[in-house]
Amino acid sequence: MIKRTMTDVNVLKGLQNVRDRINSVCLRIGKENKPRLVAVSKTKPKEMLISAYEAGQRHFGENYIQELVEKSKNPEILEHCKDIQWHFIGHIQRNKVNKLVSVPGLFIVETVDNIKLASTLNESWGNLNKTHKLNVMVQVNTSEEKEKSGCSPKEVNELASHIFKNCKNLNLFGLMTIGQFGYDSSKGPNPDFLCLVSCRENVSKNLELNPDDLELSMGMSDDFEHAIELGSTNVRVGSSIFGFRERKPTKDSTKDLTQAMEEINVK
Repeated sequence: MIKRTMTDVNVLKGLQNVRDRINSVCLRIGKENKPRLVAVSKTKPKEMLISAYEAGQRHFGENYIQELVEKSKNPEILEHCKDIQWHFIGHIQRNKVNKLVSVPGLFIVETVDNIKLASTLNESWGNLNKTHKLNVMVQVNTSEEKEKSGCSPKEVNELASHIFKNCKNLNLFGLMTIGQFGYDSSKGPNPDFLCLVSCRENVSKNLELNPDDLELSMGMSDDFEHAIELGSTNVRVGSSIFGFRERKPTKDSTKDLTQAMEEINVK
């Protein structure tokens, strides 16, 4: 009998809850092909990841290259998670591409946002003499927020065309967006998701592809159900499975807490 810690149990509950919610929305809208669930395991310990894997989860997402490299080459993960499929979903610096492509079990890079990065990935993957192409997605900054990575919707066709026509070692897998945080879906369809759907239509027409051959990676813990309703085929869920990340207190937050405690003591 397998002994499980409370953390393991929480991961299993979170994972099952997300699966149930995905099944529910697919049943409600009559969607036969369920979207791929990517469990975002950034900053989480290997034990939680292994617990999710043992429960049948295979696709995992990481935001930081160094953390992905360390986890993917961890002896315990290599032993217990032999069929793991890694998604890189963070910002990429071109000087770290060689580290990224060295990851065993790398399934896809979802965050290609410019031509130079695509070319660097293409060259680095080619140098490894792999028998298969590296899956990539074009990241689109649909909300056009300055602090977010991703190409402009106006640049999608050019970037997608470059990958499709000039990068023989890359497979144009689809498009990805993060979207505006905290959007209230009661106001109507999320414009960022609609924008990504429109971008796919334009890319498909430009490259003479079937739109269904290009996946849409959109939706996270707060909005993945709404994203599925609008056509997402790949949802990235972290906190709903693994719980929220613990944040280190900043100097300001520590100062505020100290001041508040002093005020309480005075009272």
